Amino acid sequence: MEKLIVIGAGQAAIQCITSLRKEGYSGSITLVGEENHLPYQRPPLSKGFLSGSTIQDRLYLKKIEFFQENSIQLNLGVKATRIDRNKCIVHLSDKKSIGYDKLVIATGSKVRKLKFPGSELEGIHYLRGIDDAELLKESLVTSKSLVIVGAGYIGLEVAAVATEFDTKITVIEMAERVMNRTVDPIISDYYQKLHAKNGVEFILNESIEKVEGKKIVERVLCSSNSSIQADTLVIGAGVTPNVELAEESGLNCENGIWVDEFGQTEDKKIFACGDCTNHPNEKLNRRLRLESVHNAMEQSKTVAYSIMNNRVAYNQVPWFWSDQYDHKLQIVGLSGEHDEVLIRGQQEEQKFMLFYLKEEKLIAVDAINNPKEFLICRKLVENKVKISSDDILNQSKNLNDLII
Repeated sequence: MEKLIVIGAGQAAIQCITSLRKEGYSGSITLVGEENHLPYQRPPLSKGFLSGSTIQDRLYLKKIEFFQENSIQLNLGVKATRIDRNKCIVHLSDKKSIGYDKLVIATGSKVRKLKFPGSELEGIHYLRGIDDAELLKESLVTSKSLVIVGAGYIGLEVAAVATEFDTKITVIEMAERVMNRTVDPIISDYYQKLHAKNGVEFILNESIEKVEGKKIVERVLCSSNSSIQADTLVIGAGVTPNVELAEESGLNCENGIWVDEFGQTEDKKIFACGDCTNHPNEKLNRRLRLESVHNAMEQSKTVAYSIMNNRVAYNQVPWFWSDQYDHKLQIVGLSGEHDEVLIRGQQEEQKFMLFYLKEEKLIAVDAINNPKEFLICRKLVENKVKISSDDILNQSKNLNDLII
């Protein structure tokens, strides 16, 4: 019987396992996960779970019965410490080792931790796992002054939830606008105003220099020497691919574990999927490392097919989302190389879209509170539809008619 090990216990790992069993994979499967929790989804941690509207049981990707019924050996609370590629063995933190015929690395990403004077004080939070969210939730209940470092998705989602508590909220961002890496200034301005209406204050073009306090955070000092009172500090400085294990084993890693379009590394027995990979995308004519649920799920299916010797190239247009207050931001495509941007709808109505064009072809769309048309736009972007400004600006125009 073939032996398969999956390292990682997130969305990518579980989708890969699910697809394998669905496709009839009969080999043994062992899942290795660092946390003691059953595999769970992370996006709600900064949204519903943090606010208390989503209970922990709703986070789990599969119930324990799934693993029992599908003969999945769970090794939870254990870390994979070394991959011996010559002997095809994975060494674990509990001093045990497991042999494999095929191996899937789905280690995801890890938070980027900042070093600054006072970084060891209590009251400083990073949000990556269930335990992190539980600690932050407890802090928000008693917090009177919350400072968030980073105005990306995580920072702003935490800020939105924190407005439900009785705490003063200040967001520090080193760039000149919020979500600067992912959206157009129009979207940034819209969301900054939305947060401001809910009482969130912003300090832009600033970075954190140090934190002061006896035992617990009391003050945050910025690069301009300004000082902010704080009893809780959340750092959302982004994530980095969790590639150390792969790198130490000699696998090629450069901004992620390098895989081909089938999710295979240069070691034919080892595959990788999810946030930790750097993979080619024929539609976009470039290599990508993506941090998204869509990528984790779809690339994992590709890996499962490859293990089953049914090679189906992974080649999809990425899409993302963020929930802040009752606003849903949805993004499809990568807008960085656009030469024109047009607005469909009215900002005042809190329902509009940004269309990004390159040489008159649609390459990306940002949608605010418009999930119906966003679904159509995913197809339009995938097909690189040539679209006129009149069709974009005319809201009576049915976008479905433009699908090739």
